Amino acid sequence: MVAPSTESLRDAHGRAISDLRVSVTDRCNFRCQYCMPAEGLPWLERAEILSFEEIERLVSVFVGLGIEDVRLTGGEPLVRRDFPALVARLAAIEGIADLSVTTNGYLLERDAEALVAAGIDRVNVSIDSLARDRFFEITRRDALPQVLRGLEAIAAHESVRPIKVNAVAMRDFTEREVSAFAELARTSDYQVRFIEFMPLDADRAWSQGAVLTGAEVRALIEREHPLREREREPSATARVFDFADGRGQIGFINPVSEPFCADCNRLRLTAEGKLRTCLFSVHETDLREPLRDGAGDDEIAAVIRDAVWRKELKHHVGEPGFRPPPRSMSAIGG
Repeated sequence: MVAPSTESLRDAHGRAISDLRVSVTDRCNFRCQYCMPAEGLPWLERAEILSFEEIERLVSVFVGLGIEDVRLTGGEPLVRRDFPALVARLAAIEGIADLSVTTNGYLLERDAEALVAAGIDRVNVSIDSLARDRFFEITRRDALPQVLRGLEAIAAHESVRPIKVNAVAMRDFTEREVSAFAELARTSDYQVRFIEFMPLDADRAWSQGAVLTGAEVRALIEREHPLREREREPSATARVFDFADGRGQIGFINPVSEPFCADCNRLRLTAEGKLRTCLFSVHETDLREPLRDGAGDDEIAAVIRDAVWRKELKHHVGEPGFRPPPRSMSAIGG
């Protein structure tokens, strides 16, 4: 089936596609248990990774097809040499309404000022525990103080808002973290978000029983602090709640217990130029090969349109016969 020739990207299920997640590297300086083994994973060779010029060109083609929101991910994007220079290139593309980055925060203290100067709009920082020993347990790195300094460094720039703190919710671990994260949300202007543990770990240790659902986390919070839900924005991944007394926000991203596939507007581009139409795709479309073989923008756009037209209806996590993607989260891009 070939996608009809329409101006903006739309899949066969009628969903308009406007959000692109771009992985700039598969490398990471952490070894989070829900993502990769302690010894790490084989890294892509330098020649396999898209250059800044190639990323800029592909993003420009996507924007020409209606993409408005671009999020830069990894691996850990800040380990990519001269990463703020890439941000500046992309910020100059007319048509991008929101340019953001998801980071583990380890290098954020170093790069915060450069990222703001380059034109970043928003930042998400992944922090799974606010206790130093438990942070080490999850990430296998004694890095919490440096991450928190990075969070403060980016928060000092008022042009970068909102700043979101993401925590993966895992049974028998996150229950002890909830109170501290609620307090962080109530004493700062960070939006703290809990993300259900997904089957994207390289060790293939995920099980349904390991998922601490958003509803369970919310119940733990509401033992002390009643919450009031905000109206969900179209295609938003998170259900966002205000504390009833008006002090802070909490979000819940529930892809396992409450899939939000029906109005998904997202695509992903891996570090080596593979287009993924779902986080859990088992198929990818190579954009690097036509790009390096001299294809014109219209030819690349046609490849993108055809892939998007075949975008999956839903991810099937937790259903009989579900197959996790062959890549882990670090290789896909968050």
